[in-house]
Amino acid sequence: MQQPYLLVPDLAAAAEAPANGILSKTIQNDDRSKIIQFTFAPGQELSAHTAPFPATLYFVEGEASLLLGEDSHEAAARTFVYLTPNLPHGIRAKTKVVMLLTMLKNPPPTAA
Repeated sequence: MQQPYLLVPDLAAAAEAPANGILSKTIQNDDRSKIIQFTFAPGQELSAHTAPFPATLYFVEGEASLLLGEDSHEAAARTFVYLTPNLPHGIRAKTKVVMLLTMLKNPPPTAA
C-alpha cells in the first residue's frame, strides 16, 4: 500500500542548490498529479513552453521574472500562479529560486 501522505517540513532546506543550471526533483507522482521541486541558479532560464494540462507554480524562495502568455510579471517567495492548459510560460531566475510545480494530470471533465 502506498503511503497516504507526503510530508516535507521545509521545502527550501530540502532544495539542493546547483552551482549552475536548473535542478529538478520529482517529489510526488500519481495518475492525477505530479509535483516537481525546481531549484534555479541565479540567471538561469526556462524558456517559454506550454503544457497540455493545468498547473500551479509556488515560489518558495528567491526572485524571478515570469512570462505568462504575453504578460510579464515578477515573482518572489510566496508567489502563487495557476496556469491554464496550453498557456505559454517561462521563468528567469534573478537569484537562487526554489519553486514547486504541480501538474494536474487527467483533471475531471468540465460540465458542458
